[in-house]
Amino acid sequence: MKRFINAIPRPLVFLFLTYLSGIIIFFLFRLVLILINTKAAKEIPLTEILLAQLMGFRFDTVIGGYILALPMALFLVQGIFPSARKIFSTLSFFWIYGLYLLSFFICAADLPYFLQYNSRITFAILSWTDTPGIMLKIVFQDIRNYPYLFLFFLTAALFYVGLKRIRNNSLGNEEKKNKKATRIIFYTVAALLLFIGIRGRLGEKSPIRWGTAFFSQHAFANQLGLNPVYTFGRSWLDSRKPESVHLKLMDEEIAFENARKYLGMEKEPQLYSPIARKVSAEGPEKKYNVILIIMESMGAAKMGIFGNPHQLTPSLDSISEQSILFTNFYSSGTHTFNGTYSTLFGMPSLPGKQTMKDLENQQPFSGIAKVLSERNYSTIFFCTHDEQFDNMGGFLTYNGFQKIVSQKDYPAEKILSTLGAPDHAMFDFSMNELDRMHQKEKPFFAAYLTGSDHGPYIIPGDIPFKPKPNEPSRQVIEYADWSVKHFLEECHKRSWADSTIFIITADHGTIWNPVYDADLSLTHTFLMIHQPKIFPERKVLPKPGGEIDIFPTTMGLLNISYTNNTPGINLLKEERPFIYFCVDENTGCVSDEYYLIVRKNGDPSLYRYRYRDTQNYLSEKQSLADSMRTYAESNFQTVQQMIIRRVVY
Repeated sequence: MKRFINAIPRPLVFLFLTYLSGIIIFFLFRLVLILINTKAAKEIPLTEILLAQLMGFRFDTVIGGYILALPMALFLVQGIFPSARKIFSTLSFFWIYGLYLLSFFICAADLPYFLQYNSRITFAILSWTDTPGIMLKIVFQDIRNYPYLFLFFLTAALFYVGLKRIRNNSLGNEEKKNKKATRIIFYTVAALLLFIGIRGRLGEKSPIRWGTAFFSQHAFANQLGLNPVYTFGRSWLDSRKPESVHLKLMDEEIAFENARKYLGMEKEPQLYSPIARKVSAEGPEKKYNVILIIMESMGAAKMGIFGNPHQLTPSLDSISEQSILFTNFYSSGTHTFNGTYSTLFGMPSLPGKQTMKDLENQQPFSGIAKVLSERNYSTIFFCTHDEQFDNMGGFLTYNGFQKIVSQKDYPAEKILSTLGAPDHAMFDFSMNELDRMHQKEKPFFAAYLTGSDHGPYIIPGDIPFKPKPNEPSRQVIEYADWSVKHFLEECHKRSWADSTIFIITADHGTIWNPVYDADLSLTHTFLMIHQPKIFPERKVLPKPGGEIDIFPTTMGLLNISYTNNTPGINLLKEERPFIYFCVDENTGCVSDEYYLIVRKNGDPSLYRYRYRDTQNYLSEKQSLADSMRTYAESNFQTVQQMIIRRVVY
């Protein structure tokens, strides 16, 4: 045995020990993921945890194989050019260290990302690279990220020391003069093993895929088996494919026909768009002011009216007593740009797209602000942070908002973090703006995007509000809830309050006791329409609805005749069988009882979400699943083609 080991070429020993070190570190990151998700892990049988670890080993090997492929080739060439031995050795060392360093950084970033989205990291995190200053401030001002940064730096240092030791012990001495035949045999076997490792499986038709890891009914077990470097790299590569530039889910004419059928309409030949239809209201317009509040991360799972026992939202719970409340209501995605865009413009966010920043979308869109500004409304948008984040300021100004109030407008002492002013400071600052608009003797539309319920969590101390929970993440939920109540109380002191409709919703939800990958807590939100003079008692509407419906529903409240060129409907007069949304590149569709997940890199699943059931009913309910998928994809494809044809206005 010793003779056999001594016969192995020293570069192959170096590569093997390096590979083994990488596997161990990937395994340790996976253990940390289990530790920070102990509640989810406890619900999974130990055998499935072990199977996930085995699956993880396969994905880790894929990453290790790609990193070591070039050094393997260099060491092979080194036999032909022995004088270049030192150069090849040094180049291989820094190549390996650099790529493993990047891999470990992705693994460290994946840990807080998983806590936020219940999925492994993807290229979607690059959505904010065009505003690196804001992105870095969000990372470094949130102390919850510090343990993961420390873990990365510790790993980077230890791996550097270990890699140097492996190099010195393996390559420090002159290469032993193996027989040429022996070298050929060892390098051939090593190359074959490397090739198998990169493919991840022996099947000849396909290498390892994202969906290979999905073997369990438990979402956490499926996610645990993935390597975040693989999910990030694979999603980035997929996004670069020509076919990924535009969605191609089905034939566009079939999509148009389906979308019109779902809307109960015929193509109106005089209109430019496949789904544009004239909405004619009976009677005069109602010149109410409209205040729309989009709350950061206020998922339904946080709220008492949806069963949360921790009393985190007493204000919203109380406001709902004098509101129309939509309970089966969903955001169009899992990011703020998804919620802002769909709420204000009635258009669904497309999977894997950032509509407000994509150059193709710099064209006029219809929406609440544009329709109301054409009817002599004053329109204004308030946010707590820099308006350039997500290209919000430019996109909204181009599409009907006459004024944007953001971080640049607040007093310097009110700016507490990279997310700008706290919620109540934004609301307080806005009161003078609302009063000025009212003095113009014409109605106004004011939209607000809160920001405090997003890390870094900072609660100002100079206010009457005092949080009850000890956890900052729960304290800030209470604070955001209190801020809305505080704002409404200030509004009701004004003469214009009785002629104002308040609409309250969320940009998206947040992970809360998840049971599925693409968990519904990320997208299940709420919609309240509040005006005590009109709605003195709670009215609950449980049918499926979404942010795309807020625009046409608002027009219905104001009894406005207009052209609806969106797939949204007036939820006060119409119903939809399903509501659809995206979770980055994946899509979801919800009925009264079932939740369909269509994964870009994996098989679809159909769950009975109301029972938090993890059984996949796809085979038993194939017809329903097909209907839901066709419904969602027809609408996505229709909107994609409308954007391409520039007929979204």
